[in-house]
Amino acid sequence: MAQSHREAARRLFELAETQHGYFTAKQAKEAGFAENTHSYHVRVGNWIRDLRGIYRLALFPITDRPELVLYALWSRNRNEEIEGVYSHETVLSFYDLSDLNPSKIHMTVPTDFRRNGEIPGVLILHYADLPERDVKTVQGFKLTRPLRAILDLIEADMVERTFILQGLVQGVDRGLITRHEIWDTRMSESARRIVEEAMRLAA
Repeated sequence: MAQSHREAARRLFELAETQHGYFTAKQAKEAGFAENTHSYHVRVGNWIRDLRGIYRLALFPITDRPELVLYALWSRNRNEEIEGVYSHETVLSFYDLSDLNPSKIHMTVPTDFRRNGEIPGVLILHYADLPERDVKTVQGFKLTRPLRAILDLIEADMVERTFILQGLVQGVDRGLITRHEIWDTRMSESARRIVEEAMRLAA
């Protein structure tokens, strides 16, 4: 019995290690922890319950931006597939592009995304079916590519133009946005004008 518990704990740790210490109830069950034991592990302090059906190993070190893994797991569908993609201001903040310091987390979800429970107050959801080329997976969660995030901000008219230009110039300077990518991306005329202004500044 002790051996099987150690094996389950090892499997759970190996999985949680790829998710900044987080795991879902279903993942714990698949690792070997029966569902009726989950509340016990919370009660004795082995696990911390952060959201419904999502836990974190209590002794796992705090990592950078752990909330991005937490809410990515919140966005999973019934097949345990993560559907949420961080976007808009959150991408600029993640890559430290511009002086933006958003108080909310922006996430784009599929147009057919539905949740029975309450949406966490820190999240702002945008609904769109993103093409794979606009999405990148890093550190256990998904982000839109910086250029897509900036174009979304332009179209939504969500932030000051200064931040848009900062994000574009810094993105190009750091190689996160390439000139080839810019010329190869379809965008509105208004967005193209802003992007071209940023390219002049980056020259």
